[in-house]
Amino acid sequence: MQGFLNLNKPSGMTSHDCVAKVRKLLRLKRVGHGGTLDPAATGVLPIAVGKATRLLQFLPSQKAYIGTVRFGTITTTDDLEGEIVQSTPAPELMLSDIEAVLPNFLGKIEQVPPSYSAIQVQGKRLYDLARQGKTVEVPTRVVEVFNIEILDWRPGDFPEVDLAIACGSGTYIRAIARDLGAILNTGGTLAALTRTESSGFSRKNSLTFAEVENQLQENKFSLLSMEIALAHLPGIFLVAEDGKRWCQGQRLPYQKRWEIESEKTDNHFRVYNLEGEFLGIGQLIKSEQNLLLAPQVVISN
Repeated sequence: MQGFLNLNKPSGMTSHDCVAKVRKLLRLKRVGHGGTLDPAATGVLPIAVGKATRLLQFLPSQKAYIGTVRFGTITTTDDLEGEIVQSTPAPELMLSDIEAVLPNFLGKIEQVPPSYSAIQVQGKRLYDLARQGKTVEVPTRVVEVFNIEILDWRPGDFPEVDLAIACGSGTYIRAIARDLGAILNTGGTLAALTRTESSGFSRKNSLTFAEVENQLQENKFSLLSMEIALAHLPGIFLVAEDGKRWCQGQRLPYQKRWEIESEKTDNHFRVYNLEGEFLGIGQLIKSEQNLLLAPQVVISN
C-alpha cells in the first residue's frame, strides 16, 4: 500500500501521534507526514504511506489557515496552550484599527518564531530550551504571506477576529497573532487554528480518523495516488528503453520532444512511461556538454 492520506487532524494530537495512529490502522511502518501542525490545531495534515514518503520533499509549500486572534492577552507560547503573562481588557479596539494594520503582514515579512517552537538554535529545539527556563535570542526569518482576509469580528473586553491566511512554508500564525496584538498595543494571542490547505491538499477532501476507520471496516479505504499532490510539477514521458535506463539510475540526455516549458537546471519533473505509469521524480542537471535528466526518486522499478 502506497500513496497519500489527506488527514483532517483532530485537536489534542501531535503530528507524530497522527503518524503513529495511521501506522496502527494500516498496519504499516513506512508512514510520514508533511507540514507539522501544533497539537491544538486542526485541519489538513498530509500523510505519506510507503514509497510516497520519499515524495514529501517535492510537495508544494503553500498553505492556508483560518486563525482566531484574541486581543488583550499575551501568553508564553503565543497561543492559549501557554501560561498567560498579561491579561488587559481592550474594549476600545475597533475593527477599523485591525484593517488599518493588516497590510503590514502581507508579502515577504520578517518574523520571530514563537519561543515554544521546533526551530533549532545552536542544535537545540526552542521548546526544549523554553521548558528548561533558558532564554535565547531567536533569529528572525523571512516568510511570505500571500493574502489575509477578515472573516468575522467579535468586539468586547477581549475582542477576537477570525482571519483567513494564505502563506508560504515556515510561517507561524501564532507569531502573526502575537505581532498583530503588539502593533495595536493591546497584546494578542492565537485562540484557535485550522489549516484549510497544505501541500496541494484541501480540507474539503480530507478524512477524519473516524472516517478512515469506517472505510477500513467496510473495505472501501484507498490512498490517493502518489502523483496527485505533484501536479504543480511538469511531466516528462519516456519511451520504454529510456524509462528502463532511467529507473536503473542512468541519466538521460535532454530531448526536444519532451516539450519542457523550462530547461532551467534544478527543476524537478514527474516522470512517466508512455503507458502513463508514474516512474518517479527527475531533475535537469547540467553536464559539460548538455542537459541531463537525472533520477531523484525512482518509484517504479
